[in-house]
Amino acid sequence: MTTLHTTDRGWFKSSRSSSNANCVEVRLAGGEVGVRDSKDCGGPTLAFADTAWTSFLSTIKSAPISSR
Repeated sequence: MTTLHTTDRGWFKSSRSSSNANCVEVRLAGGEVGVRDSKDCGGPTLAFADTAWTSFLSTIKSAPISSR
């Protein structure tokens, strides 16, 4: 499993996000990944270990399109 070791680069949205504002923002910082609602930047955030985030992304990418 790949581990994310990055310096903090601030919050960002995927380039695939649509303009309807139904997006989440992600922040990579050290060994942690933060996730928040892009419409509520001052609201609560979720924090995941980098290994858990990598596992989540791998699972999503391998899921059949019909189940997404």
